[in-house]
Amino acid sequence: MGHPKDIKTVALDGHSLTLESFVAAARYGAAVELTEEAREAMARSRALAEKIAGENRVAYGITTGFGDFATVAVPEEMSSRLSTTLILSHCTATGEPYAEEVVRGMMLLRANALCVGVSGVRPILVELLVEMLNRGVIPVVPQKGSLGASGDLAPLSHMGLVLLGRGEAVYQGEVLPGAEAMKRAGLTPLETLVSKEGLGVTNGTCAMTSRKENRRSVRKPRDRRTSKIDACKPGGWELTG
Repeated sequence: MGHPKDIKTVALDGHSLTLESFVAAARYGAAVELTEEAREAMARSRALAEKIAGENRVAYGITTGFGDFATVAVPEEMSSRLSTTLILSHCTATGEPYAEEVVRGMMLLRANALCVGVSGVRPILVELLVEMLNRGVIPVVPQKGSLGASGDLAPLSHMGLVLLGRGEAVYQGEVLPGAEAMKRAGLTPLETLVSKEGLGVTNGTCAMTSRKENRRSVRKPRDRRTSKIDACKPGGWELTG
């Protein structure tokens, strides 16, 4: 594969993202798109999440709370509110913000992981995340707050906040309230997250993976081999029938 600067479009399917394509989108602004297969996989996964909720089956993050509250039943009418509150409650990171290429990498990796179609999120959420990348709306994400192997919960929550028109984002070199950045870019934020989407956005190691891959990409050419990036798994507890 050629130099990342020469890659103009990166298609996400959840399975074939390479280091070169990652750098092309994260650092050099290559356009990002979703494959039809990814859209279909996410639609099937979302349909299953809604079926589980409709049948009132016990399923983590859909009809239950999170963590220590996994044994607490959550009625369907409160599930979406809980998913949004999960994001708000984890926006506790601090310190200097990540460089834009690291945040772009986080967004790319999260979108790619969700494209696998096992996290139960709506395709519209991933489409919006991709459009934020393409139009240059980059969330402000403080560097300190990861839980390591348990997930980059705080960094990813700050990233997800802008999907809701909250938090802060950089747009055309200016730090703006999330809603204003989205407005200037011609994007409409989500009104709310729905059941399972709070987990889908926050569960994963996309911040640390983005930092690692951005650093790995600047090694000497002989050390930089074409390879798939698979360290950032879908997360959010996979759905099965």
